[in-house]
Amino acid sequence: MTGSTLRTSLFCDTALAARIERAEVDLISAVSRASASRCGVAGFVTPLASGVASFAGAGSPYTKVVGLGFGGVPTSAELAAIEEAYTAHGVPTSVELAHLGDPDLAAALSDRGYRLEGFENVLGLDLTVAHDLAVPEGIEVRRSGDDEFEPWLQVVVEASIHPDTQGVPWHDEFPAEAIEAAQRDSAAAGLTRYAAFLDGVLAGGAEFRTTEGIAQLAGAGTAPAHRRRGVQSAMLSARLADARAAGCDVAVIVTQPGSKSHQNAQRSGFDLLYTRATLVRQP
Repeated sequence: MTGSTLRTSLFCDTALAARIERAEVDLISAVSRASASRCGVAGFVTPLASGVASFAGAGSPYTKVVGLGFGGVPTSAELAAIEEAYTAHGVPTSVELAHLGDPDLAAALSDRGYRLEGFENVLGLDLTVAHDLAVPEGIEVRRSGDDEFEPWLQVVVEASIHPDTQGVPWHDEFPAEAIEAAQRDSAAAGLTRYAAFLDGVLAGGAEFRTTEGIAQLAGAGTAPAHRRRGVQSAMLSARLADARAAGCDVAVIVTQPGSKSHQNAQRSGFDLLYTRATLVRQP
């Protein structure tokens, strides 16, 4: 096109998907161990093929199996042992499965009685290419320290329990108590926190972590009263700048299909890389 610059989309092959899923395994494992240490929960972090089975407490967003499909299919005995471990805690076995993983795994889980309950999208941004995101006036984003953790936590929890209604809803919704506990666990695991201020008022919070050159952009939320003012874009811009400074080549964000977060990510240059299906087997 004359007079315009065509942006090259970030293509996700199975190698990149495997890197991203390894980063997810590392994240879930770190937070799950932090939960056990912080709360004394009798949890577990059990390697399973290329992934991990995590129990961080009943009702925790970190109680699930992630990262499967890129290092062989678990045996029936391995799956049975994991299912029994979750059943012992009175919770279902929930598996997040990337569609770029081994297709034999989905068939194996279906044969064991797993039921499809939802999807989430993994979007990525090529950090080797410059992306200039405008930050609206009146918004300041900075790293957030322990001295303001409680007000930061209050804003993030409030944002989480009042999600945008656009798009497909999450397959499971967590109460405020579970979200608060999960955020305390992620803080204990060392995720970097960011606070956004709109005209001097704490309006939003977000998290950030790097693994194998993958920048994971997590936990972003804006208080309902401050939405549609550019807070999310400002927090995204700050984390992307830090990701580049840390030497990362890909930034990743996870959203619900068709959601406002999905829309905002694509507007900011993110490409849809792959989808994760949530497969659940009841005790």
